[in-house]
Amino acid sequence: MAAFLQWRRFVFFDKETVKDQSENGKNFQLPVGISACDSGRGHIVLGDMDGQIWFLTRSLQLSSFQAYKLRVTHLYQLKQHNILVSVGQDEPGINPLVKVWNLDKKDSGSPLCTRIFPAIPGNKPTEVSCLSVHENLNFMAIGFTDGSVVLTKGDITRDRHSKTLSLHEGNCPITGLAFRQAGKVTHLFVATLEKVQCYTLSVKEYPRIELDTHGCALRCSALTDPSQDSQFIVAGDECVYLYQPDERGPCFAFDGHKLLTHWHRGYLLLLTHNNKSPSKSDYGSRQTSPTEKHILTIYDLDNKFIAYSAAFDDVIDVLAEWGSFYVLTRDKTLYMLQEKDTQTKLEMLFKKNLFVMAINLAKSQHLDNDGLSEIFRQYGDHLYVKGDHDGAIQQYIRTIGKLEPSYVIRKFLDAQRIHNLTAYLQALHRQSLANADHTTLLLNCYTKLKDSSKLEEFIKSNESEVHFDVEIAIKVLRQAGYHSHAVFLAERHMHHEWYLKIQLEDLKNYQEALRYIGRLPFDQAESNMKRYGKTLMHHVPESTTILLKRLCTDYHPSKDSTDRDSLDRPAENKANPEEFIPVFANNPRELRAFLEHMIKVDPFSPEGVYDTLLELRLQDWAHEQDPGKKKALQEAALSLLRSDNTVFDKALVLCQMHNFKEGVLYLYEKGKLFQQIMHYHMQNEEYGKVVEACKRYGDSEVCLWEQALGYFARKEDNCKAYISEVLQHIDENNLMPPLLVVQTLAHNSTASLSVIKDYLINKLERETQQIEEDERKIRQYREETAHLRAEIQELKTCAKIFQKTKCSMCNSPLELPSVHFLCGHSFHQHCLESFAESEAECPTCTPENRKVMDMLRAQDQKRDLHDHFHRQLKCSNDGFSVIADYFGRGVFNKLTLITDPPGGKSGAGNLEAEFSRDLLINTKRNV
Repeated sequence: MAAFLQWRRFVFFDKETVKDQSENGKNFQLPVGISACDSGRGHIVLGDMDGQIWFLTRSLQLSSFQAYKLRVTHLYQLKQHNILVSVGQDEPGINPLVKVWNLDKKDSGSPLCTRIFPAIPGNKPTEVSCLSVHENLNFMAIGFTDGSVVLTKGDITRDRHSKTLSLHEGNCPITGLAFRQAGKVTHLFVATLEKVQCYTLSVKEYPRIELDTHGCALRCSALTDPSQDSQFIVAGDECVYLYQPDERGPCFAFDGHKLLTHWHRGYLLLLTHNNKSPSKSDYGSRQTSPTEKHILTIYDLDNKFIAYSAAFDDVIDVLAEWGSFYVLTRDKTLYMLQEKDTQTKLEMLFKKNLFVMAINLAKSQHLDNDGLSEIFRQYGDHLYVKGDHDGAIQQYIRTIGKLEPSYVIRKFLDAQRIHNLTAYLQALHRQSLANADHTTLLLNCYTKLKDSSKLEEFIKSNESEVHFDVEIAIKVLRQAGYHSHAVFLAERHMHHEWYLKIQLEDLKNYQEALRYIGRLPFDQAESNMKRYGKTLMHHVPESTTILLKRLCTDYHPSKDSTDRDSLDRPAENKANPEEFIPVFANNPRELRAFLEHMIKVDPFSPEGVYDTLLELRLQDWAHEQDPGKKKALQEAALSLLRSDNTVFDKALVLCQMHNFKEGVLYLYEKGKLFQQIMHYHMQNEEYGKVVEACKRYGDSEVCLWEQALGYFARKEDNCKAYISEVLQHIDENNLMPPLLVVQTLAHNSTASLSVIKDYLINKLERETQQIEEDERKIRQYREETAHLRAEIQELKTCAKIFQKTKCSMCNSPLELPSVHFLCGHSFHQHCLESFAESEAECPTCTPENRKVMDMLRAQDQKRDLHDHFHRQLKCSNDGFSVIADYFGRGVFNKLTLITDPPGGKSGAGNLEAEFSRDLLINTKRNV
């Protein structure tokens, strides 16, 4: 009773008298003499004392048919089938009949009665007290006033497919029956005035369990819906009890004499009156005084409140249909109790600050998450205003996913509420709804609270439970000075860059950072060594060098690698050693060891490796004082130059920078830079080396002798011996005109005429000899010309006698017909026709004549081409293109003619051959 008084009362239903619109809005009038009621399948079913069954539709249309001749006592409308079961009387006396109606079928305008049978438990007629039908139409139970229960098993709509048996016998009237279906198990609850029992109908023997030793009055029992586990409700005067098939459940202390009990959609409806029942002998008689008030109370057992309570006059029954409750009274008035919508009910609770009850109500009404979240928010705001911050944060946590987190965070940014904010942020992360800012704020809360245990628990959670941005967490922990925690996170989640950054910049743990890089896959190890190599080389040079050697040869991660997949890949990974040379900027010793290791392991290393090693060796050679070691370093440097792996230009620059003479000269010679070799000796005033270079390379570049002469001519030192040697070679090979030699030596103040005396004498002698030879040839050519002219004149004026007796072709005696030429050759006519290309030319003299003629034509063509070339070059806007065009056509190529005369010829033939030779020589010179 005390518990009942604590339940809050609300008005969650609107009471309304049903109006008949067809009667100008007057109150709707029920039929007279209602004796039984039920509802379902979209209508309200009424039975009266005249044996009629009435159907009331939602539009308040009444229809009826005569079901019994006398009266209707009980009605049961099935909810899943349009089947109505009724009990009534067709004749006076105690002779109840059960009729089953199929409302979907009609018989003469009335529902089809599919079955009729008498309701008699035994030989003695007894009145029916209650009725219940199973929704599967396989069971029907009828309770009687003598305490017996008759069970019909099988198809209740047909006689032939069902059988009837007496299930229960007793002395106390049956007041309530209800079927309960749980899976394949069917139970039947039986209530009397004194007991509550349960039968298991799915077992052949129908075992019975007695649940309680007190019962209830007629119509004071009901069965809850499956959401409440289909419990059997028994309403006594002091309490309301709930029963399971095998035990009694909870009870509620609802006092008052119960007249009616119903259950609908989570609500328990109790009809009571103020006066307690004098006794149970009448098992709940409906006979009440006309002036007595009935109180209808609607309970919400889940949420523990009274949803509605009101007084009515002489209630017949309360029915649930069309989403509302309908109260039938004996004054023929029909009342409708319309439930308020959920939002209205919640607002009523909000006004009274009953947020817990609002939450429970919303859940029972299956409100969506958005609606629940709004209730939690309002509840949290209410608690926050009251100062209950711990309670408020719990409500705000329940809004995560719907309410913007910033709404809550702003309320708890005060330092005194930091633990509440921490709890909220933790919940936000657990639901994986936190962003980078939330992670930052949570970690700052941990650090402000100095709660290391919570911090470790947060960051050391299982990888599947990580609900935060790891990189943001690492940044915050690092800024807060929690370096060990940040390193743990970075290593666990493979944020290699952050791990190395913290180890090197904050913890200064260089050896551990190097070990970690050695465990990484190749690509990541390479990139991190490029980034942090200089720092590691500065602090741990030897270990860093060892790792770089591994990385640039055949790298494999260490056995405890965090990337297990990399261990399964046998692919060879090698970094480019040239890219790591800058790492050794301040560690030449380690750099030398690294480079020597690389060229030893891989002779085809990049050129940059050889260039850098050459520079190191040259530096060592330049600073070495010990002659023996210096010689060894010199040979080592030269060996690198001879390996052909260095870049020529770089190597040359390095050798010049370090004044490495042997290397410079080797590279000059290798590059065929002979003038550079001589200039190098000139710069170092190595006179003997200059002459030696001219002798060695002069055949490839004759200008070296001219440059050497000019060099010695400019020297003020006594270089007579060298000048004489150079002049001798110039003279022997006729490399310079004498005048140019004299002009060159004129710049040397120490050189006297004696230096070039022998050269000039030899030159003049040769010139004199050449003049004499030329004059002799001139005389010879004149004589030959005069002879030829005389011969031509003779041919023109005198007869020519042909005295040859043999053919010049076949050397056989001449026979007629024969052919004679003025040149003195004679031929058989058939020989001439067979071997001569033309009958007008001597076959023997033709080749030599053609050479001369070709030479003459070439001279004429060259003369014309020369004039045309100069004319075109003068008129053209782009002279270079003209020259290029002539070069492309081969105009400037040298003309080479073979002028050797055939042997054994003399006289005019020799003179002609000599003339042709000189003419060709002159032509060649002119070209």
